[in-house]
Amino acid sequence: MRNPAAEVTLGPCLFNWKPEAWRDFYFRIADEAPVGTVYLGEEICSKRAPLFDEHFGAVADRLRRAGKTVVYSTLSEVTQLIDRKLIEAVASRQDGLVEANDGAALPYLQGRPHHIGPFINVYNERSVMVLAEGGARNFCLPVELPAASAGELCRATQNLDVSFEVLVFGRMPLALSARCYHARAHGRTKDSCRFVCEEDADGMELRTLGDQPFLTVNGIQTLSYDFLNLIDRVEDLRAIGVSRFRLSPHGCDMVRVATTFKSLLDGDITTREASDALVGLNLPGPFTQGFYAGKTGLARTLQ
Repeated sequence: MRNPAAEVTLGPCLFNWKPEAWRDFYFRIADEAPVGTVYLGEEICSKRAPLFDEHFGAVADRLRRAGKTVVYSTLSEVTQLIDRKLIEAVASRQDGLVEANDGAALPYLQGRPHHIGPFINVYNERSVMVLAEGGARNFCLPVELPAASAGELCRATQNLDVSFEVLVFGRMPLALSARCYHARAHGRTKDSCRFVCEEDADGMELRTLGDQPFLTVNGIQTLSYDFLNLIDRVEDLRAIGVSRFRLSPHGCDMVRVATTFKSLLDGDITTREASDALVGLNLPGPFTQGFYAGKTGLARTLQ
């Protein structure tokens, strides 16, 4: 089985942060976070993308000067012409790798090395083989894929020149809709939302009729309320062939999170020390191991 060097990566920001806050977050990541690859781009709502145009080039340049690999992420859902045009614009970039999060990006990437994001359903080795033939070199697996299935994919495709990536920290992306939940919750339509999603830096909490926190809303996206944390499963994931460990940006101290995962991968701290280091992050939800064990996502919450 392949055993490539392990790497901590930072996925794209899923939320609608203020442009200056978004810029400053990535500047700090460039200067302080021990991540090898940073994914940049709007994955959720094409209306948000122009908000960051003023800072996008400076952020990408700062990250590259700091030795990070920048990968451009595409939109994850196409429902309008503006969505398709955004995917075409990102997927057609020639100044770096692209991560496809919707099948609409694949025709622009055929024959070019590229990444496959977690929004494309890669559940079996045949999917990996077909996409690899078209140029895919890295697969960030869907969060609902349990570790046992990820291990089977790694074993079945070990002769291919591909790597596998798994989300190990952050709220889990669960579903996408054509309707904007954020706008609806504030009595607005999707077309006249006035970017109300910017009011919730880590997503808007959704509660049950029994007033229990259940899910999180981010525009058209539904995420888990709990925060996935697989810090105590990193060595197991490495053993089955996963080499890239993705963190999803949130409002907590992401430099601290990245440093903890990198120190664990480098063998500088123990799993217990790593787990303890992530306590007190002031997250708006508890930790969970999600679908790792092949159970329901709320089956086990870490203390």
